[in-house]
Amino acid sequence: MLDPRIYRAALVPVLVAVLVAAFSLENRPRPIGTTLAPDAFSGEQASLTLERLAAAYPRRRPGDAADEALARRIAQELEVLGPRAVRTRTTTAQTIEGERELTTVIATRIGAPGPGLAIVAHRDAAGAGAKAELSGTAAMLELARVAAQGRVRRTISFISTSGGSGGAAGAAAAARALPGDVSAVLVLGDLAGAQVRKPFVTGFSNGRGQAPLQLRRTVEAAVRAEVGVEPGGPRAPQQWARLAVPFATGEQGELLRADVPAVLLSVSGERGPRADTAIVPERITRFGRAALRAITALDNGPTLGGDPQAVVLTNRKVLPQWAVRLLVGVLLLPVLLVAIDGLARARRRKEPVGRWALWVLATALPYLLTAAFAVLFRVTGLLQVAPRGPAPPGAVPVDGNAQIALVSLLLVFVLGWIGLRPLALQLARVRERPAAEGAGIALILVSAVVVALVWLRNPYAAALLIPALHGTVLIAAGGVRLPRVVGVLLVLVGLLPAALAATMVASALGYTPADALWAGVLAIAGGHVGPLSWLVLGLLAGCGTATALVALARRPPAADADGVTVRGPVTYAGPGALGGVDSALRR
Repeated sequence: MLDPRIYRAALVPVLVAVLVAAFSLENRPRPIGTTLAPDAFSGEQASLTLERLAAAYPRRRPGDAADEALARRIAQELEVLGPRAVRTRTTTAQTIEGERELTTVIATRIGAPGPGLAIVAHRDAAGAGAKAELSGTAAMLELARVAAQGRVRRTISFISTSGGSGGAAGAAAAARALPGDVSAVLVLGDLAGAQVRKPFVTGFSNGRGQAPLQLRRTVEAAVRAEVGVEPGGPRAPQQWARLAVPFATGEQGELLRADVPAVLLSVSGERGPRADTAIVPERITRFGRAALRAITALDNGPTLGGDPQAVVLTNRKVLPQWAVRLLVGVLLLPVLLVAIDGLARARRRKEPVGRWALWVLATALPYLLTAAFAVLFRVTGLLQVAPRGPAPPGAVPVDGNAQIALVSLLLVFVLGWIGLRPLALQLARVRERPAAEGAGIALILVSAVVVALVWLRNPYAAALLIPALHGTVLIAAGGVRLPRVVGVLLVLVGLLPAALAATMVASALGYTPADALWAGVLAIAGGHVGPLSWLVLGLLAGCGTATALVALARRPPAADADGVTVRGPVTYAGPGALGGVDSALRR
């Protein structure tokens, strides 16, 4: 079934796409600078505020009494901006404590007309103490004091959220409560902890794209100027992985998901500090002044704004998304042509491709059933804690109910495989013979269509699936007979890019393999991975499993292995079929 001419014909478009991608590289945007010294930020005052708040509210789980009392305290502190500058909003959301009512405190100092700025910090914590996690709030209060002196020209808002210890429900509420148009949001995380983890500036999203590069580079330049060290930054493969797998535990992730340009500034990176992390008083001065320098630069510079950007920064150049989409689309095209060609051949041979497509879909049923039950467990209360956004490792422990839910999901998958899948095959009147040629054609066709759908939504994720897709063609093509070992190796090699990307994301967020599995369950149950997304993921898992089954099956000789290459109906004998009669007549 595999026609090598299709791949040979695709070589030229691939080379052209590579050249176009190479010439599409753009210069990275310059950071916005400022000559104003941020001396107005008092690190001593911020440290005193931190000590007072940490002593008064040592334990502040999202939505509890201490969290609410701290919200009132912060509202009082923010009245320095004016008696009518402060307002509060209450919302009900899923947190690491389950469903809770969360209070968002918003204080706005009205400035010049036009898009404004915002500073966000969460006040809750998963563990007791957590002084380092509260340092962002202390720095925000000091920045509000500076803004009250009229040092910021634009309208600026200071927002205290809850739920940032896991799920970022407060950041999602803040995105809905932002006053008017906002040019940029600076999220303050740990600014005083002893634990250092780069990059200090993070702009990854829970949706598509990442923070605008000029915003990120502006904050990085401020850190470089005030702290005196390189803030670090993700390399191109890490950026690619984060764009393909939109999973971020910082509050900037939910803001970017709502199309609000935001970056996180944190000494301990996106993971955040441990609850017992010690405080370095000098650090809050340096990073607090870096935050003020960034705000000053944004205040006096051009308006940024804009949606998150799905670009990759590499070697000081920017690779735009359209170039990635073009390159991945060209690599996808040969498989689509092979699928169409194989379908045409199968129809001439009257192969039941439709039934075999149902076989592939039935292989995906156990995965889809497991995902559906994860959502059902959250709705029925078996999973009492399932934040909508990703939670840091350990924020949602695997307690008794969680263990029951995990075991139940495993049983659901097993029952789906040994019970629902055979029933679906029986109803579809499909006798499972993965070695049949129709099975290979259907597998290539379904896999190509699903990857094409991923490509339309996220070309970075589709790029990770291209090796597996081409491996599926080699394994399932009727004209190619591979040893089982080679087929299994092709399956494993095809899974390698996606596995490496998932490993990069898990490592950046501090997940162990068990943490990553649990985070995936919570993401589906809590709604971070929506029904359409887990439907596509289930289909991809089903196609991968079906490919493995075909690789392990014994393959019969190809139907057209006799060397006939002429297309047409199977009853067509081809040119020269009457050659013997013509010769006899001539004689």
